[in-house]
Amino acid sequence: MSRDTVVAKRYARALYSAAVEKGITLEVEEELKAVVGLLHSDQEIKRFILAPRISESDKLKVLRTALQDKLSPIVMNIVELLVERGRTDIFADLLDTYIKIEGDALGIGDAKVYSVYSLSEEEKAAVAAEFGQLVNRKIRITNVVDPSLLGGLKVYIGDTLYDGSLSNKLERLEKSFNDKHRR
Repeated sequence: MSRDTVVAKRYARALYSAAVEKGITLEVEEELKAVVGLLHSDQEIKRFILAPRISESDKLKVLRTALQDKLSPIVMNIVELLVERGRTDIFADLLDTYIKIEGDALGIGDAKVYSVYSLSEEEKAAVAAEFGQLVNRKIRITNVVDPSLLGGLKVYIGDTLYDGSLSNKLERLEKSFNDKHRR
C-alpha cells in the first residue's frame, strides 16, 4: 500500500466522521465526486493546482472564490487543507476511500457494470437487486459501455469481478479446446 493511499485513508476517515456528525454523508460524497471530476477533467485547473510557481495562498484564494457557495464547509475545509499541504494528488484516493468507508457503514456496495450498450433504469435495478442479494448489500450501479464484451455483463463490486460477458465465455471455450488438443 502506497504512502499516498495511507494518507488518503486517514483524511477519508476524518472527513467521514465529520460528515456523520452533520448528517450529510451522501452530500459530501457527491461534492467530492464533483471536485475530483473537475480536477481530472479540466486541464487548465489541473495545471493551475499543480503549478509549483503559484503559491498555496494564491491557489486557495482562487479556489475559495470559485467553490465557496458550491461546497459544504466540510468539503471546502478538506480542499483547503490538501491544497495547503500540497496533497492535491490524493483527491481520487480520498474519494475512493470515502466511498468505501461510507458503503461499509451504510451497507451500500458500488458496482461498476460493463455492458455492450447503456443499461436502462429497469435493467440497472434488476442487476442491483440480483447482485445485492449475492453480496448482501444495497447496490449502486455505475454503467460503463464496452462494445468489446460482445454481450452479457462484467460486474466489479469492490475487488471482485463477476464476468458473464460473451467475450469471456468464448475465451474460456477456446482455452478448453486448446487444452484438449495439447494432450
